[in-house]
Amino acid sequence: MSRYTGPVCRQCRREGEKLFLKGERCYTDKCAIGRRAKSLAPGQHGSSMKKQKEYGTQLREKQKAKRIYGLHETQFKNLFRRAEKKEGMAGVNLLILLELRLDNIIYKMGMAESRKEARQLVTHRHFTINGKKANIPSMTLKLGDVIALDERSRSLEKIKDLIANLDNRQTVKWLDVDKNNVSAKIVAVPTREDIDFPFKEHLIVELYSK
Repeated sequence: MSRYTGPVCRQCRREGEKLFLKGERCYTDKCAIGRRAKSLAPGQHGSSMKKQKEYGTQLREKQKAKRIYGLHETQFKNLFRRAEKKEGMAGVNLLILLELRLDNIIYKMGMAESRKEARQLVTHRHFTINGKKANIPSMTLKLGDVIALDERSRSLEKIKDLIANLDNRQTVKWLDVDKNNVSAKIVAVPTREDIDFPFKEHLIVELYSK
């Protein structure tokens, strides 16, 4: 299945809450969730949707996570299988694996306005991992890895704008961000408390356990 390329605000409206898919726009009055009723899903039948049953609730929680992190269904399912095999709770392991994706880390270090933009930057080889060029957004990084902006990318206008806004962006405590050198080191494995979106990961586990 190909990646969704339509208006991302429709995805937020479908889930009935902000998924913060458009970066700074999501914090302004232009956000579709702010201008429309949260319960109004897109499409001609959006206003007549019935109350969800157990499966529907579980499915919606999985769809939220997929859409926030920008994964295909197969990618998400494979990541869940990896999470199941790790020691600990499968739902928490899944969220940690999602956080440790390269595109998410670029976003968290403040070098992209959204995860979608972070994927584009990685695909165009603007970043390195431990000194080596990286172009796979789905790479899972580990403790001690260093992510840095490639020196040859600094002259691009878009990159200059992102660097100029670094001071205005909040970073996470498990990343040691060097804003002067535009780099970040993973100094700790993220915990459940570090994940700011209020996921109900147990619903995802229940869905895949059927």
